[in-house]
Amino acid sequence: MSLFLIPALPLAAALLSLVPLGRRGAALVTLLAAAGSLALAVSAALTVAVTGSLVAVPGWVAVDGLAALLTPLVAFLNFTAALFSWGYVERHGYAGPRARAYFAHFNLFAFSLVLVPVLDQPALAWIAIEFTAVFSVLLVAFENTHDALEAAWKYIALMFMGAAIALVGFFLLFWAQDAAGGGHYSWEGLRAVAAALPPTLTLAAFLLVLVGFGVKVGLVPLHTWLPDAHSQAPAPVCALLSGIKTTNALYVILRLGALLSPAREQPILQVVGLVSVGVAAFLLLQVTDYKRLFAYSTVEHMGILCVAAGLGGDGAFGAMMQMVAHSLTKSFCFLAAGAALLVVGTREIAAVRGLIRRSPAAGVALIGGALAIGGAPPFAVFLSEFSIFRAGLAQGAYVVTGLLAAGIVVAFFGILLHVNRVVFGPPAPAPDPARHAGLPAACTAALVVAAIPVVVLGVCQPAPLVALLTQAAAAITPVVGS
Repeated sequence: MSLFLIPALPLAAALLSLVPLGRRGAALVTLLAAAGSLALAVSAALTVAVTGSLVAVPGWVAVDGLAALLTPLVAFLNFTAALFSWGYVERHGYAGPRARAYFAHFNLFAFSLVLVPVLDQPALAWIAIEFTAVFSVLLVAFENTHDALEAAWKYIALMFMGAAIALVGFFLLFWAQDAAGGGHYSWEGLRAVAAALPPTLTLAAFLLVLVGFGVKVGLVPLHTWLPDAHSQAPAPVCALLSGIKTTNALYVILRLGALLSPAREQPILQVVGLVSVGVAAFLLLQVTDYKRLFAYSTVEHMGILCVAAGLGGDGAFGAMMQMVAHSLTKSFCFLAAGAALLVVGTREIAAVRGLIRRSPAAGVALIGGALAIGGAPPFAVFLSEFSIFRAGLAQGAYVVTGLLAAGIVVAFFGILLHVNRVVFGPPAPAPDPARHAGLPAACTAALVVAAIPVVVLGVCQPAPLVALLTQAAAAITPVVGS
């Protein structure tokens, strides 16, 4: 029952948000639904950490270790984004129908995000992934400016193009399973007959899904929508777009990659990942908008995830650590960027200096987020990237590991170069007296809550989390021999 309730709560909140329940009714309903969904997701994950799976409808609604790792991650980011949205909406003066419209769209987006991992059927997962695009495009365009509308049109056009390409891949996958005499068309059913799947059909299906969903992940050269959408969408929406929407699409790619032999899957993921890391690292050096800065960082981190998965062995465990660390940290970074935007009113890096003097909370959050996403200790990303480097060196993949390390170092200095100027640069001119210097209490609370796992998971990992990481790593490891 809990697996049905996890997505059902945000769906119900979307409907209730449209009902006039007072000035803060929609925000309160959204936050309560997010908290309930999070509690259920954590409970389900703890069960899977012990039992290995949780099944509601066999072959249709179920979670294994990989899905159970992703589900509470989605729910937690939804909760922090909902909390930040409360203060964000009030600060922007949204009220009445406009505020209700924001929270209704927000809850539909949250519903689609959490739906992806609880579905055990690949075709339904494709539908859920497309729901994330449909329900988020109105949020990308929510500010209703020329740039926001342009970004939304570009975003949805590329999403639909990717959807069509990926759909052909899923058709080929179904054909391959049928040729192998497989049973139910589910993730577990596909793994059960992986050795009997026609290699050519399976490879073609994987490549089509890699391209189609690679658009949604933001892999180079399919990433062009990502900086535009992330710079224009409201900050809490960016926290979900960058923190978990991209991860959801990569989750499906990695599941399908496990159906190939390592000799076929690993070189593809390594090349795609290294290209994304390298291109993003140098784009980070010339960015002029701090929200676009974190958007390009997402491209980099999706590349790191691909390289780690492509290493195989212990690299798969590092990839799962990176998935968790990236999602938590990048969501926090966009909340920090949103806090800075509330204080200074501009996204332009050159126009902001001395942020920490104008708002210590926003300044500390922004520099902390930059250090964390760049991979500095003692944050979660440092631990995951160290695990990936160790796996690469242990396997003798010196060239791949060296190129990956070089890209990460360039990205680290690119991020810190810009954020350091924004936070610690010479004091900017006195702010407009009409602009509030302080952050809304809900935004500050969201930053604190979002920061906790970013720090804690950098110094320790609870036993249930390690169990889920191990199970998740096994789920993305190819089951077919070389």
